[in-house]
Amino acid sequence: MKQSLRATLKRGSFAGIATAGAAALMLSGCGAAPDAGSGGKTASNYTGCIVSDSGGFDDQSFNQSSYDGMKKAEKDLGINFKSAESKSNSDFETNLNGMMSAGCNLTVTVGFLLGDATKKAAADNTDKHFAIIDFAYDKPIANIKPIVYDTAQAAYLAGYAAAATSKTGKVGTFGGKKIPTVTIFMDGFYDGVQAYNKAKGKSVQVVGWDKTTQDGSFTGDFEKQDTGKQVTKNLLDQGADIILPVAGPVGKGAGAALKEAKAAGKDVKLIWVDSDGFLTAPEYKDLMLTSIVKKMDEAVGVVVKDDKDGKFSNEAYVGTLANDGVAIAPFHDLDSAVSAETKSELDALKADIVSGKLVVESKASPKK
Repeated sequence: MKQSLRATLKRGSFAGIATAGAAALMLSGCGAAPDAGSGGKTASNYTGCIVSDSGGFDDQSFNQSSYDGMKKAEKDLGINFKSAESKSNSDFETNLNGMMSAGCNLTVTVGFLLGDATKKAAADNTDKHFAIIDFAYDKPIANIKPIVYDTAQAAYLAGYAAAATSKTGKVGTFGGKKIPTVTIFMDGFYDGVQAYNKAKGKSVQVVGWDKTTQDGSFTGDFEKQDTGKQVTKNLLDQGADIILPVAGPVGKGAGAALKEAKAAGKDVKLIWVDSDGFLTAPEYKDLMLTSIVKKMDEAVGVVVKDDKDGKFSNEAYVGTLANDGVAIAPFHDLDSAVSAETKSELDALKADIVSGKLVVESKASPKK
């Protein structure tokens, strides 16, 4: 029997369904005073806060999903809410200091790149609680809860689906920065393609990433959409017809390149990351084969509730297929592009991963 959301998270898991879309965002500028949400006018004496990485809260990806979770907590729990959007890495410490000055009880930081700044803020404010998404420390820190995801498991399924759907026999991927929370997607995707090749006696190629050498295509940041567009064009020129960008807002550049390719008569498709792109990036929904989803919104909501209820824990939460922390999104409008046979095989692969019969491994996989 499936356990409650709170109970499973306490054991390092949770279940639920990703939220659709994002609320209109009122964002604070870099290094500015935190922006107070409507919850700031409630009688609550609890304040939940969130600091983005440089991708911003409207990235249609992991910053936005995490923000949605905090906004939902504001509505459901009646808490005060404050946010600070980072425009660059140099804003991290300033924004965190602003949250401490604003009296935040729990501050959620979004992304691997905030690891050092969050650790410093936690050391300087031991009476405050923190949660960091996509980062885990070598040694547990008493007042920081890591929220991490074994994304390779879901990416494996996406890779298999991409290989089965490709018309050219080539699929492509690229990352923003070469960091573990990016390469874990690329590793899983690569292995999923190889699994399809082995099962079907095919030779679908992955352009843009080699898991063995851990080398591939990267834009160098999570901001420059034009660079993402050019990298995508390069992958298309090499014959790829399905593209997986793992680069936050830079993924919009991939979407733009694919829209142009489709308008020129090419049969191309897009795979989104972190959120269900069909819902959060609807301008590309006619290209969206599927998405590799990390259910950050729900994890944030539960961590906030537990902290408000006096039940904070620094034990890491690891999202997996088994606890529904990661998933692939429905095929939506492109459902007919995926055969019934492939869908059945994906169901079987997921069951094998959940049972432990099939182990998906990446150098970047979080410790369980």
